[in-house]
Amino acid sequence: MVDFVVLGATGMQGKITSKDLLENNYSILMCGRDKSRIEHLLKKYKKAKFQYFDARKINETAETIKESGANIAINCVEGDWNLNILKSCIKANANCIDLGSEIWMTKEQLNLDAELKKKGIISITGAGSVPDIGNVMLKYAAEKFNKINDIEVGFSWDSNIKKFVVPFSIQSIIEEFTDPAPIVESRHFIKKTPLSSIIEDYHRKIGKQKEFFVRHPETYTFYRYYKNKGVKNIRFYAGFPQHSFEKINSMIELGLGSKEPINYKGTQVIPVEFLTEVLKKLKIEKGYKEKENLWVRIKGIKNKSKKEILMECIVPTLKGWEDAGCNIDTGMPASIIAQMIKKEIIKEKGSFSPEGIVPPEPFFKELKKRKMIVLENGKRIN
Repeated sequence: MVDFVVLGATGMQGKITSKDLLENNYSILMCGRDKSRIEHLLKKYKKAKFQYFDARKINETAETIKESGANIAINCVEGDWNLNILKSCIKANANCIDLGSEIWMTKEQLNLDAELKKKGIISITGAGSVPDIGNVMLKYAAEKFNKINDIEVGFSWDSNIKKFVVPFSIQSIIEEFTDPAPIVESRHFIKKTPLSSIIEDYHRKIGKQKEFFVRHPETYTFYRYYKNKGVKNIRFYAGFPQHSFEKINSMIELGLGSKEPINYKGTQVIPVEFLTEVLKKLKIEKGYKEKENLWVRIKGIKNKSKKEILMECIVPTLKGWEDAGCNIDTGMPASIIAQMIKKEIIKEKGSFSPEGIVPPEPFFKELKKRKMIVLENGKRIN
């Protein structure tokens, strides 16, 4: 019997989530496809076990979760499989956390609320950086408004060595660069082409950087939770340093981001899956460090006066976690929220995104332990 099951534990975020849970003295079953990528964790931590799993097989995944004895599964698999894994968790009667889905899938997950309440389990979709830290910062700030008009949210990051390192899932990144980006304008959802919306903005600890609209579930979940406060406009921005932006663009232009199979010596190869495997071999240069600013800007009314709040979370590279860079702000929050469910700090049953259920103060306190600083209009609050 273990405390948690981590699905996709051999990937970038799965390794971070697993290590954070192990560092907090929990036992875990690490499930994935490539055991060689986590052998070092299995050797170092006696409370870590491993099992192969296939996200396509709902019944088998459910059985794996059941047999582990854990009642909380943390899903760090590519978002394409989030609905499958939630269905596995429902069959296993286990609480489920994931790192975020496309909007259509987010809707389907949230629409399972009644079933989850009946089963007495919790699902939280988008438990990472953005979505997650951004959602909880919005929840914290929204209480200070009578009415909200505009919400802008995004991330901006940079590194000390200007060499390309995969910032998170390359498949997700390519989708963000290419898929139409839904935004809310005057309470209506419209779509924008990401790279046709490039602007330049300044962010604390990062400086000026080009950023653009990307497809993210927050535009949907923010509107869902705050339309009663009158919100009219919601936009999500992604900011990449120039050296990273250029490399990603080149990969896309060369066709390496395609999901269309090509025939290579009689074998069907999907370029983006091949690219993912190639980039797993990419080594991080010694001394490489990243920093990131996750931010939410809210404009509205308080006591008949205009009000604006800028929430920021500043994320460093941590000693002992250098190979993770700023990705700690995705894997660690998933671990934090799982622990909050375990400790019954989060206990309301149903299907949620973070702004609907995660209490800000204890969440921010846990971020502080991991050197992630939360600011409200430039003033530290954790």
